[in-house]
Amino acid sequence: MTQFNNISPEEEDRLIEEAYQNLLNGYLSSNHRKKVEIIEKAFKFARDAHQGIRRRSGEPYIMHPIAVATIVNQEIGLGSTSISAALLHDVVEDTEYTVEDIEAQFGKKIARIVDGLTKISGGIFGDKASVQAENFRKLLLTMGEDVRVVLIKMADRLHNMRTLSSMPPNKQYKIAGETLYIYAPLAHRLGLYAIKTELEDLSFKYNHPSEYQRIRSLVDDSEERRNELFSRFSAPIRERLDNMGLKYDFTVRVKSCYSIWKKMQTKHIPFDEVYDLYAARIVFDCERESDAKRLCWNIYNEITEVYIKHPDRVRDWLTTPKVNQYQALHVTVMGPDGDWVEVQIRSRKMDEIAERGFAAHWKYKIGEGEEEEELSKWLSTITDILKDPEPDAIDFLDTIKLNLYASEIVVFTPKGETITLPKGATVLDLAFTLHTDLGTHCIAGKVNHKLRPLSYKMASGDQVEIVTSNTQKPKSEWEKFVVTAKGKTRLHAALRHQRRLIIEEGERRFMNFLSDHHIEFSNELLSQAIGRQRLAGKEELFFMIGNDEITLNEEMISKKEQGVRFNWWRRNNPFKGKEEHKETTSEPSKAIDTKAVYRLTTTNGVSNYHIADCCHPIPGDDTVGFLNDSGEVIVHKMDCPTLARLKASYGSRLLETTWDEYSDKFLASIHIEGIDQKGILQAIVNIISTNMSINMRKMNVTSNQGVFNCDLDVLISDAKVLTNLCNQIKKVKGVNTATRMS
Repeated sequence: MTQFNNISPEEEDRLIEEAYQNLLNGYLSSNHRKKVEIIEKAFKFARDAHQGIRRRSGEPYIMHPIAVATIVNQEIGLGSTSISAALLHDVVEDTEYTVEDIEAQFGKKIARIVDGLTKISGGIFGDKASVQAENFRKLLLTMGEDVRVVLIKMADRLHNMRTLSSMPPNKQYKIAGETLYIYAPLAHRLGLYAIKTELEDLSFKYNHPSEYQRIRSLVDDSEERRNELFSRFSAPIRERLDNMGLKYDFTVRVKSCYSIWKKMQTKHIPFDEVYDLYAARIVFDCERESDAKRLCWNIYNEITEVYIKHPDRVRDWLTTPKVNQYQALHVTVMGPDGDWVEVQIRSRKMDEIAERGFAAHWKYKIGEGEEEEELSKWLSTITDILKDPEPDAIDFLDTIKLNLYASEIVVFTPKGETITLPKGATVLDLAFTLHTDLGTHCIAGKVNHKLRPLSYKMASGDQVEIVTSNTQKPKSEWEKFVVTAKGKTRLHAALRHQRRLIIEEGERRFMNFLSDHHIEFSNELLSQAIGRQRLAGKEELFFMIGNDEITLNEEMISKKEQGVRFNWWRRNNPFKGKEEHKETTSEPSKAIDTKAVYRLTTTNGVSNYHIADCCHPIPGDDTVGFLNDSGEVIVHKMDCPTLARLKASYGSRLLETTWDEYSDKFLASIHIEGIDQKGILQAIVNIISTNMSINMRKMNVTSNQGVFNCDLDVLISDAKVLTNLCNQIKKVKGVNTATRMS
């Protein structure tokens, strides 16, 4: 982007025209109907509208719409309507033009897409939780109106991530956090695998720059050895595929930096122990797609004739494709060097769908009229949650995220119908997926003809019959084991309906009580009743009466207080007001300087920050500060799960933090695993207390069938000391791992 610094207007115009021609050439090489006139008109309109406006990087603003339109066409595969809308996507928001102006110039279809993009232009997440949920709802609702809105928004986010370096750190944290929290999972669900991988890596790069560079270097350094291993592994397979007369590509694909880092974090292992660092991929040409599945299995047979397959690592996505239409056959085999290697087998069409998602279907169709159809099935899976009128913002986003990124299982109804659900789905999830009434009256499930409880987690291939009872009613404790978006939404709706019926019954009892005792109803009388029970309002009062938690006493006492007073009694325990701790969504009253750098210091025992209890950062960790309503900075580790939610939801409160001089000791936890043998505990204690003079605060040791586990808390000065301690402990004979825990 620095190419636009200190250049003449003529040179700037040349670069803009060059970018536009690249867009046009990509479109002309596609199989879409060639509607160059509308694209040319949109480009000129957008260029005039954005004339004189520049991005933070210094480049003319028009370069952004051109880049987004290029991604829309060349990386997602959309045609002239989407390209034109992408070129115009910021015109209504950033200039004096209106949606009506766009419609007058380009018609209703393009205007509708631009309008949809304008409505969600502020990003998914605003400053308040209600705004977050509503903006995200708008994003998803637009899929029902025109799915291209979401796809163009995905391209817009991808280009913003590619140019994020020009933004200040607090903006980088917010945008990267938002991207990793929602946009990458959404790309995954849409089948945009290449875009999903790039969004994850770019988010990782800005959230953990040093870790990203370290893993990037490790991947690059291991390339030569990796290529040698793959050459030995692939040679006998290539010989067999050549004998089959196939035209194919046999390549090796390395995991993304983010995927490698996540596995290292989750498994607590170093880079060298990531055994599935790469996967082999066979992509073959197929004249008739009807032969593709048969050829996949033929290739599978040839591979397993050469190498021993892993008995638990065969994945058949041919018979039952994933929801995003991913199809392939995966098999993991033992290579000649003793390593497990996964081989993915796909036809050329399967590969394009895997990399580019639903958009790849359009390459095999004529025209653009069918673009919407490819996403209609997926859209139906989120329709229910969009109907929920009162979602809690964070829960709403968490639920959507879970269902966007979830692995999938396929189960069967007694009639043989296949149902695809997220991994971890329970019998109750299936019941609600089939029908709301089945869910609300479900009492159990027959899984493979054996009776299982509502909370039973199903596995792929299970045959499940839902058992119901007319007397069954939905219960709030069911929320603990419902994981699907549809299940959660339908359960919440059922609970709300049931609560409304109980409130109506309570109100009926209350009014009948007054009538029976010849007492005239008044709002003051109702307020007194609510106040005596210390309740929030009349709905809570009526609910407790209708739910038999409060009994109306027939005895009337003293008429001095508006003529009547009631004795109320709880049938069970007396009501005690209780408050749930929730993160407030209101903004702090004082202005926030988001450019400030808070230095973590403990001079004279005074500090302006608190260490987060959820992740316990210590000096040397990559950290971010979160400014709460009290004006205190809560310091989180960069990879803290709680911070992931805060980054996505409250970007304006994120503050860059740096460790200054400090004298405090910080609490850290270590998990140790190894083979139980005589003297191992004493050796560990000697290293901690004697050799390194570190104070231990707590130690928990267990041994089971020769396996030794130890969790201990220590007081240390910084992350380097902790890393050194773990390295020293790993040198003890019998110790297998020693890793830091959050």
